[in-house]
Amino acid sequence: MKKHNFYAGPSILSQYTIKNTADAILNFADTGLSILEVSHRSKEFQAVIDEASALVKELLEVPEGYHVLWLGGGASTQFAMVPMNLMKHKAAYLDTGVWAHKAIKEAKLFGEVDVVASSEAANYNYIPKDYVIPADADYFHYTTNNTIYGTELRQDPVSPVPLVADMSSDIFSRPVDVAKYDLIYAGAQKNLAPAGVTIVIVKEDALGKVDRVLPTMFNYLTHTSKGSMFNTPPVLPIFSAMQTLRYYKQLGGISAIEKIDIEKAGILYEAIDASKMFMGTAEVADRSIMNVCFVMAPEYKELEKDFIDFATSKGMVGIKGHRSVGGFRASLYNAMPVESVKALVECMKEFEAKH
Repeated sequence: MKKHNFYAGPSILSQYTIKNTADAILNFADTGLSILEVSHRSKEFQAVIDEASALVKELLEVPEGYHVLWLGGGASTQFAMVPMNLMKHKAAYLDTGVWAHKAIKEAKLFGEVDVVASSEAANYNYIPKDYVIPADADYFHYTTNNTIYGTELRQDPVSPVPLVADMSSDIFSRPVDVAKYDLIYAGAQKNLAPAGVTIVIVKEDALGKVDRVLPTMFNYLTHTSKGSMFNTPPVLPIFSAMQTLRYYKQLGGISAIEKIDIEKAGILYEAIDASKMFMGTAEVADRSIMNVCFVMAPEYKELEKDFIDFATSKGMVGIKGHRSVGGFRASLYNAMPVESVKALVECMKEFEAKH
């Protein structure tokens, strides 16, 4: 039976990435060595990290003056590294979910944090709109896509100060005006590669401005000066990321990918909206095209586990919703084929017809 992978992360990867990574595990770049055992100082791996960085810059149209870094520690480490390196006195944050909330908590360790708005009172089912970003903030931080709650901000905000964004779950799914940002970061395990590497795109001119003493490994300048090679980088995930980026280029780049992603999400949301049994949880205007969250209508609530079991029997994997929302969550990352979305819709229709 074909499996349809809707896990929120680690999540689906393209078959292109999986196959080429598997081949490299056996024999990397005709070295006779596995990518798992090759030196990160070898010319063969240097070529990988160079190409991966160049593809990031090409696909996102990154302007001059920015570095692409490949770091360990996940996006959660960036919650602290960002304010440690960029906050001189005060930063503004938008609270749209668990990960934004965690970033705010870490930022408060390094200075004043102005939480300009929060949708916590509504269980984060919408993106706040009416807020003012203070002009004296060092930066404005927001989370582009909220995986748990199924909300997403797909336009670069208008801000009087530089932007910082956690794009862990929707990077490479839409065009981004990188020039508006001092820093973009993203854990790889949703739209790029296996878990283990975090991509950081940072403006050179934004660094070296704080007075605090920075630990060596938590100073971005340590990594920009060494091309992400100050210490051993996560070799395997970086190789997989390069394969994914090659695949994205073959698909036609970010605009082509966005068109496909919008189509996939549209198919599923249309089915949810037409159903009497299923209903969405996020405000319509703020619905994510990466993570579609939905529940049973109140009169069918007792059938949630039955639907999970039924969907599983049909090859749907990873559709159980996060405990904060309940119900179901279908993650439609870039590697998700439209056929899998259609299979889920047919599964929903078949279950509804039976009940």
